[in-house]
Amino acid sequence: MDRETISVPDKENGSEKIPAAAGNPFIQIRELSKSFTSSDAPIEILKGVNFDISYGETLAVVGASGIGKSTLLHILGTLDRPDSGMVLFKGEDVFSFNSAELSKFRNQSIGFMFQFHHLLPEFSALENAMMPALINGFTKKDAGAAAESILVRSGLEHRLSHRVGKLSGGEQQRVALARALVLKPSILLADEPTGNLDRKNSDQMHDLLFELNRELSMTMVVVTHNMQLASYMSRRVTIMDGQLVEKG
Repeated sequence: MDRETISVPDKENGSEKIPAAAGNPFIQIRELSKSFTSSDAPIEILKGVNFDISYGETLAVVGASGIGKSTLLHILGTLDRPDSGMVLFKGEDVFSFNSAELSKFRNQSIGFMFQFHHLLPEFSALENAMMPALINGFTKKDAGAAAESILVRSGLEHRLSHRVGKLSGGEQQRVALARALVLKPSILLADEPTGNLDRKNSDQMHDLLFELNRELSMTMVVVTHNMQLASYMSRRVTIMDGQLVEKG
């Protein structure tokens, strides 16, 4: 496939050029709708949304609680299905996949990171980070090597064998990030990744996210109330009247 370049943010050195696929955007959202029923009345969260996300782009979804930010993220991650419409990755409608195909796509192509990291406290940092690779069919040796590499890159070379229940909040979130990226997915979806961190650890997580975005040339979509983190992203959107609206 022919390649072109797009700009991604670098806080210290300005924009940096990374590869982007020519032609269609990486992610295309088409006529996407989602509603929930409350007290017998439907609440429309997304209403015929059309939106494109480019290769390597960093996108912040901001705004008040309850407007549908996490719902959008869960649909992008195929954890939830829309009522109607399509989500196309590289031109393929992922919701047309059968269950096995969808699970394989999710495991290989998407990394997830949440405010509540859902780590297994009785397992070590290395064992937690290995999980997606083991699910993907890696041998224990190869999964361990892949997990160790990303954990070391995340600054946890001295915490590999520590149970995550004994790690600090900042260290636990780094393990969660390593787990999300162990298979080097093409997209990282993060829901309030710094929501439970203090200012120092939050700043360190910001730096690490953008360093890895550049190194791995991955697309990153982040739901956040942290406007400092949002300000570093190449685009910022909110949800208004069921539509994605660009913010300056």
